[in-house]
Amino acid sequence: MHSYKLDGYTAVSPYLIVDDARRTIAFLRDVFDAVSLREFPDASGRLMHSEVRIDDSVVMIADSAPEWPAVPTHVHVYVLDVDLTYVRALQAGASSVQIPTKKGDEDKRGGVRDPGGTTWWIATRVG
Repeated sequence: MHSYKLDGYTAVSPYLIVDDARRTIAFLRDVFDAVSLREFPDASGRLMHSEVRIDDSVVMIADSAPEWPAVPTHVHVYVLDVDLTYVRALQAGASSVQIPTKKGDEDKRGGVRDPGGTTWWIATRVG
């Protein structure tokens, strides 16, 4: 137990500022079986802060605002089956960045861009 951070949280978490946080969260649920942890909406319903867990990691997400514009981001995620996850992402509205391919390392890796503009690099270690 670490008193300086929440139990079950890693020391580093990506923080995504997107145009539609709820759409991004739905995408993460559909593709990575993400589990919602916390949401803090403002009076209009805009998500000032939210958190989801993907496997052993927490991803933090907020809706953009004039002082915090949406930022294109790349996130790498190891998954059990890169090919299946790639198909799930396309079915959830992502566009292909790279078909899963094994190149010069131990990973088979592909990439998709979600409807909100975040690029997700997905990989499975294959040896």
